[in-house]
Amino acid sequence: MTEYTATTTNATNKITATPADETATVEILNGETEVENGEAATWVVGENEVTITVTDGTVSKVYTVTVTAS
Repeated sequence: MTEYTATTTNATNKITATPADETATVEILNGETEVENGEAATWVVGENEVTITVTDGTVSKVYTVTVTAS
């Protein structure tokens, strides 16, 4: 698993994940809520955990981003 952090406000709430392989699939979860790639997420004030899973064939890589919103 790969972990990242980010800081934002509710004014900046779009999540976009672009895999290097354009045939890969992307699944984004904001907590337990699925978010369409490139669409807006809803943040709560404080820490929000976003999980991005990129699958290329049968290999999946999971990225966790902790977004702190103010």
